[in-house]
Amino acid sequence: MIQPWQTGKVIRIVNETNNTRRYWIEIPEVSSFEFEPGQFVTLDLPISDKPAKRQRSYSIASWPDGSNVFELVIVLLEGGAGTTWLFNEIKEGDSLTFRGPLGKFTLPEPIDRDLFFICTGTGIAPFRSMAHHIFNHNINHQNIYLIFGCRKLTDGLYGQELKELSEKVTSFQYIPTYSREVPENHDHLIRTGYVHAIYEEICRSNRPQSVTADANSLKPAYFYLCGWKNMIDEAKVRIQALGYDRKVIHQELYG
Repeated sequence: MIQPWQTGKVIRIVNETNNTRRYWIEIPEVSSFEFEPGQFVTLDLPISDKPAKRQRSYSIASWPDGSNVFELVIVLLEGGAGTTWLFNEIKEGDSLTFRGPLGKFTLPEPIDRDLFFICTGTGIAPFRSMAHHIFNHNINHQNIYLIFGCRKLTDGLYGQELKELSEKVTSFQYIPTYSREVPENHDHLIRTGYVHAIYEEICRSNRPQSVTADANSLKPAYFYLCGWKNMIDEAKVRIQALGYDRKVIHQELYG
């Protein structure tokens, strides 16, 4: 069943980086916006006469808290009609037409194995939602690794928040990695390079050293991928090369 379009009011906008903004959207007609962490909404923007060219989908960056407000984090894409319109036209107090929640990129039930949240850029949004939801509700879980890749320190999203969360919850590791900058005076959880080396290193270190590399020696895990196509395509190949089955890999593609 196709969900109806709704109207949301933009109640707050914050510049997170030089090209990324956080938008808080309130739905006046309801008292609570119900969704599952990992789901997305589709915006209908006045940028074309053709419906297929008007619609843009964004993962919900906030977590279900019983309110009628949700958050989106959006990066300005060079030449992107949708994000250019949002950045240039939308102000606090304006309305947006949306449909949702949508999607099946959601947490497994039960969470009976390690979770690898692997993302680039604004692909961190669904994982921020998932992590807070798990800890807010004391959901039983194994180890959780949130591996976030971006170019420079100034491109980081929710960094301090997620670092503080990892300090409070021993089963949660937030591991940012920077491909074009070597941070000075950083702690051991900040890495340089690309996301792939991080999850490969963790998976290999979790494998008993006395056994050969086969599926029976792997520590059970689910892999959730969100971000640009090139990252996702490479990750799927590398994760299976480690010995994991394609069925434990879940993806949400951006761009």
